[in-house]
Amino acid sequence: MKGTDLFNLQELLSRQKLLICFSGPFSHSVIEELGKAVRNHLENEQIEKSSIMDVFSVYVEQAQNVRNYTASREALGRPIPANSGIVVIAKDGDHYVVSSGNLVEAEDVPGLSASLEKLRGLDKAGLKAAYKEQTRKPRDSMGAGSGAGLGLIDMARKATRPLEYSVRAVDSRYYFFSLEVQI
Repeated sequence: MKGTDLFNLQELLSRQKLLICFSGPFSHSVIEELGKAVRNHLENEQIEKSSIMDVFSVYVEQAQNVRNYTASREALGRPIPANSGIVVIAKDGDHYVVSSGNLVEAEDVPGLSASLEKLRGLDKAGLKAAYKEQTRKPRDSMGAGSGAGLGLIDMARKATRPLEYSVRAVDSRYYFFSLEVQI
């Protein structure tokens, strides 16, 4: 990549008000180090502690979801390209927006979409009830592909608007799944 390309990329990131953007393989150490950077940036912005914790926890949940999905496919002998994930944190007016994206297998799209649509249809009381219900389920029933797990429900509870998501076909095996949470 030429230096002028980096300049243009930096300008694009600034115009989009992107505070942090990471694209590549997600490891525990990458998630941890970016998490420290997120927390430090938010503390320097002097926003409410509760908002800092919400943005931080949504970032961690999304980054772990990307990493865990990739790891679960590797465990099944169906590896997904390790550099297929991205997490972005942006400022949008008075809100922060945490977005993530990664490749998912086509067979997982219907269940994932159904889970997210269910969450999108719930109000705050419904989300609280869904969270309580999910905590009562046995831990082993919450594996990959189990539907709206605690992490998704918790993100929906912290969000100031319904979760936004999209899926885009990449080829016959993969879709690119994107999730956006406004806090």
